[in-house]
Amino acid sequence: MASVDVMDETFLVVDRAELAARFADPRTWGELWPDLELRVFTDRGDAGIRWSVTGEWVGSMEVWLEPVLDGTVLHQFLRLDPAGGPLPSREGTREAQRRQLAAKRIAFALKAELERGRRPGEPRVPRSATVVVGAPPPAMPGTVPAAPQGGPADTAARGGAAGPGTGAAGEG
Repeated sequence: MASVDVMDETFLVVDRAELAARFADPRTWGELWPDLELRVFTDRGDAGIRWSVTGEWVGSMEVWLEPVLDGTVLHQFLRLDPAGGPLPSREGTREAQRRQLAAKRIAFALKAELERGRRPGEPRVPRSATVVVGAPPPAMPGTVPAAPQGGPADTAARGGAAGPGTGAAGEG
């Protein structure tokens, strides 16, 4: 096996700029990819970064951030060759699998952290929001929150009394 090739895509319900900020800081690269020496080849801002890989491994790596619906698809591309020459087939296969799992761990860790406990089907949690487990999701902009079940609005809608001391709805 001459090269290790990894391609991963993961959807995160996160604003692209917020996700891009995680990859913009060079100090985080050593945490995410501790055995790779990275040099920025192209910084595309919120769209992602392309790196040249040098050292024990040589090649290229890219994080491309694609805005989709209310989130971002995190695309990760990695093409590596050992600096010392090709790996034997089995070692190359193991290395590719190790790198694939590492890419997915990175994506899922970011998803867990940046989605802030958002459950599937719920809207994106704003950056400044604090999540309370079991609390109802925040209202979408432009919507009117529903009245609690059994409250005055619910009683009036069924034709009952609008409140204490009043007649039934529709009575004059």
